[in-house]
Amino acid sequence: MRNLTLHGLLEAFTTDAGMRLDLAAADGDEIPFEVVQSDGGRNGRIPLYCYRPLTGEFIRARLGLLVALPTYAPVARTLEGVGGLEAYLRARGHGRIPEAPREQADEVLRDFLARVFEERSDFAFDADRFETAYLELERAIYEGRCVTEVVAPLLGIDLDPRTDELALGDGLSIVRSTALAGAPAEFTGQDQPPLLLVLRVAHDRLQQPSVSYARTRFRRVLTALRLFERGGYAIGPIGHSRIDDGPWSPMPLGASGRPRLLKLIPSASEDELRGFCNLIARRLPTAARGRGPDTSGAGEVAWALARFEMGCERVAPFEALTDYLLALRALLEPEGPSSGRLAQRLSMICAAPDARAALAERVAHAISLERAVIAGLAPAQTGVDTLVEEIAEHLRAILRDVLCGHLDADVRGVADELLAEAAGPAAAAAV
Repeated sequence: MRNLTLHGLLEAFTTDAGMRLDLAAADGDEIPFEVVQSDGGRNGRIPLYCYRPLTGEFIRARLGLLVALPTYAPVARTLEGVGGLEAYLRARGHGRIPEAPREQADEVLRDFLARVFEERSDFAFDADRFETAYLELERAIYEGRCVTEVVAPLLGIDLDPRTDELALGDGLSIVRSTALAGAPAEFTGQDQPPLLLVLRVAHDRLQQPSVSYARTRFRRVLTALRLFERGGYAIGPIGHSRIDDGPWSPMPLGASGRPRLLKLIPSASEDELRGFCNLIARRLPTAARGRGPDTSGAGEVAWALARFEMGCERVAPFEALTDYLLALRALLEPEGPSSGRLAQRLSMICAAPDARAALAERVAHAISLERAVIAGLAPAQTGVDTLVEEIAEHLRAILRDVLCGHLDADVRGVADELLAEAAGPAAAAAV
């Protein structure tokens, strides 16, 4: 077996699909049959006839039920990332194969279920049939290819005790080191083994993915975690890679954060986190270079996100204050800090009307502390760390809403519109 994640996701989906198909049959949906003549009778003189269930047709007619299962999307995304699906579809007799990876994954799942439940009139999970069908699938998609597996410790986060692996899609998973077959000994030998970020890439033997590719994929997960929920997350500086079941080789990943208390991801939030990671990976902005002026706000968002992550990686919270304020100025105060507009604009975006004055005052206080931070002095007042975390949380909320599409990338423009709306009734009342 070369892909434990794919195996586990397919097993969960097949079990759920079988239960759903059994329920449909119990509700009165009939499985079509065909009459098949077979050799029979003494000396083969009298033909015998039998009824063969057409389970493939029954499954295809109920695709809407199966796509709605919670286990469908994760396994489909994983198949997309594995690739090589054309070979399996050709082996299954497909003459015309879709070009889009997601459509190929959908076809593979339909054919896989039909193979597992072939010629059966019930859909109870059968481990032997499943393993046979899975080995056929692996043989087809991995023929002439190998799998590179890269792992790195993921710090500052924990999964529900009942979850050993959280598949994020496209070859990425968060896995307990004790649940990863053949995991590097330095991880499993610790008193409290860390969670591991695992990347599996199937490729031609002469086209091994680069270290920078793994770094980029891991950093995207880290960015998504920081935007998903407040916490101190980090990736260990040293990862390991191997090809198929070969020996592990260490690989440098670089420092990436300051882990703090563990943030638990409950099982009820796993699907939300999975979807969020995939959304952020697709919508992460890149700064436009050499394309003329950018009026969409995407360049400012990319720069602000980079400063936000710098702040997340500072050793002490107060050291991150300048990073957070610079990010907010890029989004809300393009005129520069001398304009004094940051506090008011941020309060319009992040506070309810009756709380805007208090938030503006808190932001102004944070700005006044920035000079001490720049001078390398730790502020003597109590509550500074709490104030910095509050500023960071407002920045995180803005970046998350922009990347998710809930807030226009021209954040300054949105704030000024809200200011104008608030000034209208006030001016009318004064008259």
